[in-house]
Amino acid sequence: MTDTGRPPRARLTGEDHALLLRLLGIPTAGPLETGDTGAVRLWEAGRAYAAAARRFGMSVVRHAAPPGSVTLRDDVPVPVREAAGDPAFLVCQPSLVLRLGPPRLPRGATVMFNVHLDTVAGWWPPSFDGARFRGRGAIDAKGPAVALLAGIRAARAAEPAVGDRVGVLVQAVAGEEGGAMGTFGTRPLVEQGFVGALNVFCEPTGHRYLPRSTAAMTACVRVRGQDAVDDRPEAGHNATVLLGFLGHHVATVLPGRVPGTRVCVAGLHTGERHNKVYGSGRLLLNLAYADRECGRAAEAALRETLREGLAAFRAGALGRPGLARTADDADAITSLQWLKRGLPALGGPTGDHAWAERLLEACGLSRWPADEPAFTCDALWMSGVPDTYTAVFGPGGLDTNRAHAEGEYADLGELDRYADEVARLLVAFARGTPASRPPHPPAVPEVRTATVPTDDPRPGAR
Repeated sequence: MTDTGRPPRARLTGEDHALLLRLLGIPTAGPLETGDTGAVRLWEAGRAYAAAARRFGMSVVRHAAPPGSVTLRDDVPVPVREAAGDPAFLVCQPSLVLRLGPPRLPRGATVMFNVHLDTVAGWWPPSFDGARFRGRGAIDAKGPAVALLAGIRAARAAEPAVGDRVGVLVQAVAGEEGGAMGTFGTRPLVEQGFVGALNVFCEPTGHRYLPRSTAAMTACVRVRGQDAVDDRPEAGHNATVLLGFLGHHVATVLPGRVPGTRVCVAGLHTGERHNKVYGSGRLLLNLAYADRECGRAAEAALRETLREGLAAFRAGALGRPGLARTADDADAITSLQWLKRGLPALGGPTGDHAWAERLLEACGLSRWPADEPAFTCDALWMSGVPDTYTAVFGPGGLDTNRAHAEGEYADLGELDRYADEVARLLVAFARGTPASRPPHPPAVPEVRTATVPTDDPRPGAR
């Protein structure tokens, strides 16, 4: 077993509390969430985070916006490709890489943590009452980001090998929220080799480690018909009724058709006026899947479900004059467009991963139940990366802590606990016996160092 030699319990300090409040006070929702490239202050948040890490010996390896080429791939979501037509889109969304330890340690002697500093939209002034932090990003994921630094700091103080024989990388990324799926934040960093033998993605999991991550694809069902005045609704197409019917049909029929997938019927929009029949509109659907095969099966199942839904709509509209034209033309005016698909999923560990499971269990960490569905996060980009083990692991819960909702919060006790878990994990990794060490570390170091400016390059930015 691993000699954990339990280090002193890690706790957030007053400086950590102040850092978290400062980060919560900096709006970092990206343009996909807000539509405004000028409002996002990720450069400022990254500099504050890096300054705190430097105080206990971490160095900045990279703090830069991604190159435009990252958005040209076929699997990049359509909204990302469209938004990247504005050069400011990527410039305002830098990602940060921090390192503790020598620059040329091999992957087998490195632990990587990934945490995102961007948030969903909906900012309000943060607060802390001595026990609970409130603010956008408190649990997803600025609170875990600060607790992570506290844990690394405590591990270094407890075990000299951490930062000497064992390296620590931190990816503090943009582009996790807004449907970007890590395509311009996490993926480029993974492909540049900023990974370790053990890779931890800091997302709310209730302190359980989850070695899986679903991927998601987004479908847009569009109706393009003719508007009509409310006094003569039969003269046009009623996209509101048609899309509402299809949304209900998909929500009740598609779930369960493909094991390993989850269906979310999301936004429906046609119009906001009461004195008009809207002939055009769109329905958004999100389908999460556990592997590529499930993804392909879900695509086919959705197409079939929509065909059945259109047929059912036509049958139900028989003899109803106000819907006759919509029913007659339903097939012609309805189309399916994929805004996002083809992304990999992290299906769980492959190859020789028993060392990692033993390490995590020796640290007293519990595994996410096999029968509980996983969720989608940037960990999917570790799929297929050789000589690595990846787990999603963090404090709190996406639902219980109101992530993405009004009133998001993180309790200090949970953040303290997470810092302590991070410290124990790093110390155990550094002190591990052969049974709890990664096998066959690569002979050639994997991490590349890039020296780049850390200033926001936008004109007039501070």
